[in-house]
Amino acid sequence: VADKFEFLVFVVEDFQEEEPAELLQPLRGRREGWVHALERRWGVAVAALVGVALVSILFVPDYKVSVAEWLIPAADVSEQISTAGLEASGTGNMKFAMNGALTVGTWDGANIEMAEQIGPEHLYIFGLRAEEVEARRHAGYQPHQLYTQSPVIRRVLDALVDGRFGRHAGQFQPIVDSLLHHDTFFVLADFEAYVRTQERVSHDFRDPAAWHRTALLNIARMGHFSSDRTIREYARDIWRI
Repeated sequence: VADKFEFLVFVVEDFQEEEPAELLQPLRGRREGWVHALERRWGVAVAALVGVALVSILFVPDYKVSVAEWLIPAADVSEQISTAGLEASGTGNMKFAMNGALTVGTWDGANIEMAEQIGPEHLYIFGLRAEEVEARRHAGYQPHQLYTQSPVIRRVLDALVDGRFGRHAGQFQPIVDSLLHHDTFFVLADFEAYVRTQERVSHDFRDPAAWHRTALLNIARMGHFSSDRTIREYARDIWRI
């Protein structure tokens, strides 16, 4: 497969056995739909690679407009999770929203402009604001304290180094060390808020009518960002023609 289409597939299966079958089956069915679509699009035996896991993450190489034209309209959720004030998102989030994907994001970059037009209640905004990030930095941010205090964070980071993932235990220790001792992008500071937001997303997705209504509102209100308006304002305010 690597010779035909170079991509990596990581498979994760880490859900509680007591989860009701009626909740898991739609997810498996949805995942199978993606696998079949990938096989039709790229002509590779994706199913043989990803097995039967609940979640499959595919890294698509050579990402470009022709691939985006296929991927973006198929997306239900767009994650734009740059740390507020540090790594502003670009306009890819706008393309997803224009095609009906709901945004999970921080209060950063173009997410802010989108929220102002769509309404923040129609996006899944989470995490620290830019001024809060700066305040924590100046106060002396200690990410290891979050590991000590939060069972959720501790469980995730411990799982990265106990051999559950990767070729051997400790393979991802450098990542964990970086998060515990530096965490430049405040990943741990935003993590529990991110988890709660994902729980909201999972809950809301079970109501197709409400989900589709929000998706349509995203599409309609993204009209503000049309190229016609942008070029008109550039011509008037910048080029003065």
